[in-house]
Amino acid sequence: MAEYDFDLFVIGAGSGGVRAARLAAMSGAKVAVAEEYRVGGTCVIRGCVPKKFMVYASEVTSQLKTAKGYGWTIPEAQFDWKGFLHDKDVEIARLSGIYVTNLQKAGAHLLHGRAQIVDAHTVEVLPKEGSKDAGRYTARKILIATGGRPWKPDFPGAEFGVTSDEAFHLPTLPKRVLVVGGGYIAVEFASIFNGLGVQTTLLYRGANILRGFDDDVRMHLAEELEKRGIKVVLGCDHKSIEKTDDGLLSTLSNDLTFETDAVMFATGRDPYVEGLGLDKVGVKLNERGAIVVDEQSRTTAENIWAVGDVTDRINLTPVAIREGAAFAQTEFYDTPTSFDHDMVASAVFSQPPVGTVGMTEAEARHAFGKVDIYRSVFRPMKLTFYGGQERCLIKLVVKQDDQKVVGVHMVGPDSPEIIQMAAIAVKMGVTKPQWDSTCAVHPTLAEELVTMREKYRPSEMATV
Repeated sequence: MAEYDFDLFVIGAGSGGVRAARLAAMSGAKVAVAEEYRVGGTCVIRGCVPKKFMVYASEVTSQLKTAKGYGWTIPEAQFDWKGFLHDKDVEIARLSGIYVTNLQKAGAHLLHGRAQIVDAHTVEVLPKEGSKDAGRYTARKILIATGGRPWKPDFPGAEFGVTSDEAFHLPTLPKRVLVVGGGYIAVEFASIFNGLGVQTTLLYRGANILRGFDDDVRMHLAEELEKRGIKVVLGCDHKSIEKTDDGLLSTLSNDLTFETDAVMFATGRDPYVEGLGLDKVGVKLNERGAIVVDEQSRTTAENIWAVGDVTDRINLTPVAIREGAAFAQTEFYDTPTSFDHDMVASAVFSQPPVGTVGMTEAEARHAFGKVDIYRSVFRPMKLTFYGGQERCLIKLVVKQDDQKVVGVHMVGPDSPEIIQMAAIAVKMGVTKPQWDSTCAVHPTLAEELVTMREKYRPSEMATV
């Protein structure tokens, strides 16, 4: 058996790579992890975590409105953008440090620098300022966990726009912003900016936002975003952006124009495979440029695996973590494991937020033919007290022949928290009668999940 510097070399210290490296190292394997930027990856450094802090900050606006509705007299509030960014960066640095510590405690070697594959068992770490880790290293197994990077469209003036990476570090909070895109990143940042008092327009080329989500969720959220002051422009995209004395002038494909202080592109993310040297070792990519893997995250190269967003399966942090753990269990604990990508719950931290698990109504109808739909649209009790007009949506998709609940979709306060529990039942194959046998917790928003008895028909609308 050949001697290698390491049993495992992990390229990328994000959530999936770190979990795989830690578990492998704890088995007694000799493990190295190379990271070109900061340990923690997209989620911790420039994704889920800082975004959630921004969501919390922006939600205060609606909380102040609620407080006034409940009799509180509150002086005019002011938001300190620079102070918030400073505190956010301090917390992100702390969390990144925890990731580093956990790797070191597990016995993994952390190498600072960009890595590229030289051959089937060799990785080269390129020089990085301040790092002494440059050099070539051999490894018995290689795991790629490099994640994804924001994609920007190409048209005249596109260079004046920023992506989510830069949005976390804007030197000043713009007074007007145009957010481009219809996915979860776009609607989340549109909600964040709007909540912070920024005049916000959301531009998407499709017929409605959140492509791939249930159609009722898409329609309901678009309406609620507009109720909160976000201008939603659909069915067109950019023609050009010009820099003017007053900001950025966006001209759209339908010749509409918008003048804003900033344009943010949330137009998708591409797998980060550039410069990895995958062609040298026969790692196949799909039409999206993602690494092709099997159920156990093996690539088309014999001793190379890949997990997380770089494989473009389900691009969620918890999925990357589970894929990394399954890889380690299989390769270093002699316990063949693969992560089940079916019935994975997800959340959109828009305002109002979305929680969803399982099939959309359209997917279920295509798969099973006949389905039962239970749907409720109502004002939360918290808002009815002072006349708030925002509405929640709760929807169940039930397979008609065996009454299995195959989809749960929510738009409204605490939906991400509620859907986590609903996902357990759906994953276990709960039926609608079993679901209904659960006694409601009153008064709560979530009780609506277990009190819907009448099947929904399109002509029916709940009004409370």
